[in-house]
Amino acid sequence: MSYYFTTTLKQDFDTAIQKVTEELKKEGFGILTEIDVKETFKKKLDVDFRKYRILGACNPQMAHQAISAESRIGTMLPCNVIVQETGDGTIEISAVDPVASMQAVKNDTLGDVATQVREKLKKVIDSIS
Repeated sequence: MSYYFTTTLKQDFDTAIQKVTEELKKEGFGILTEIDVKETFKKKLDVDFRKYRILGACNPQMAHQAISAESRIGTMLPCNVIVQETGDGTIEISAVDPVASMQAVKNDTLGDVATQVREKLKKVIDSIS
């Protein structure tokens, strides 16, 4: 079982970020965190790196259901979506598969929530390609 969904685009990086954000919003997700890995590596390590952004996406209703079902599941939230440049000039967009990442948690209610979130994130990735 793969731990992520992915697609590639032929557009510029900032347009891809905007497109992902819009598609996540359609599925009820907001962006809680945004980590610019390129900028962070340069600042902290003085290392040049490709454009790579981690978006911490959260659907409040789904998060509430998950935390209500399993109080420590917040250690696995929010759901990360990455947008990165590839070597061939395309942009790759990947989202975590919450079912795969929560496999170790033995909680049927949480499993149901993870399946719903998986469907929403998969729809986001599929709609971008």
